[in-house]
Amino acid sequence: MTALLETDIDEICTSLGASAQAFAGKRILITGARGFLGRYFTDVFLRLNKVMLSAPCEVIAIDNLRTSGELGAEIPQDRQLAFVNHDMVKPFYPERPVDYVLHLAGIASPYYYRKWPLETLEVATTGLKNVLELAHQSKARVLFFSSSEIYGDPDSAHVPTKESYHGNVSCLGARACYDESKRLGETLVRIYHTQFGVSGMIVRPFNVYGPGMQKYDYRVLPNFAARVLAGEPLNVYGTGGQTRTFCYVTDALRGFLQVLLSGQPGEPYNIGNPSPEVSMVDLVQVIRECLPDLKVTHRVIEHPDTYPADEPQRRCPDITKARLQVGYEPNVELNDGLTRFFDWARIAYV
Repeated sequence: MTALLETDIDEICTSLGASAQAFAGKRILITGARGFLGRYFTDVFLRLNKVMLSAPCEVIAIDNLRTSGELGAEIPQDRQLAFVNHDMVKPFYPERPVDYVLHLAGIASPYYYRKWPLETLEVATTGLKNVLELAHQSKARVLFFSSSEIYGDPDSAHVPTKESYHGNVSCLGARACYDESKRLGETLVRIYHTQFGVSGMIVRPFNVYGPGMQKYDYRVLPNFAARVLAGEPLNVYGTGGQTRTFCYVTDALRGFLQVLLSGQPGEPYNIGNPSPEVSMVDLVQVIRECLPDLKVTHRVIEHPDTYPADEPQRRCPDITKARLQVGYEPNVELNDGLTRFFDWARIAYV
């Protein structure tokens, strides 16, 4: 099974340009390394070693494999990669100091964080605190992966949503284990920066998608891909009028790395694509255009019992801050990204 698209990995590496040399000869620790984004980061660093870096970087890949699935089970064999099966809720002590830490470990799918609410909360709080302690000792730069979910369900006056928006969330809602743990995680990053000088940056991803997403990830695009390729109607939950923007993974990875390298410590950055903002019913039509050889039908139904309530009605990022401070600019159009994703899914989801 092709886990990721090689052309996407090459595209990310090329887009970094000369800034990639900041990783030359460095030690990089990735938590959640066998998840969707973690596998991309791992492959990008290993590819940079082969094609761009003046001296190879070392990658320490940490994952407890709780939700990594089939796509994350196969660990790449590379002399510059060390895989450690470990739960970051427990402290981790590398043999030597590290230079960069990417804290991706987390349970991001609504299906799974409803199944494991306490574990979801702990990895974004206790796990992050362990990461920040490690970074303090190593004097490493840290990137914490928060979430656009921390904004909750913003009113229309705050869409597109800026980082300064404080959020409209319920601390007792069905999504609280995820939302509130990410909010507390951001507070931890800011405290460790102001109290101990840790260079910790925060990214808030908005609906990142692409090849490598698990078939049974229980998020909208893998769900749609699995059903349409099986000849089944797409299930659009609720009214179908809820809107999202979608960011292709190559754009997102570049943005994340730009924040890691040049973001301001203690600061959050929205990383996503602000356009187009599409309803779920409109998304079905875009998929029809991308798959002209397949019959794409849909039905609007109630949310299943396994899906947490309080779904945001709109989610769209204002990326002005990331544009101005780190030079972030997404460039993969929705139709292009969906075509890449579905072409990959035709092979991977059989």
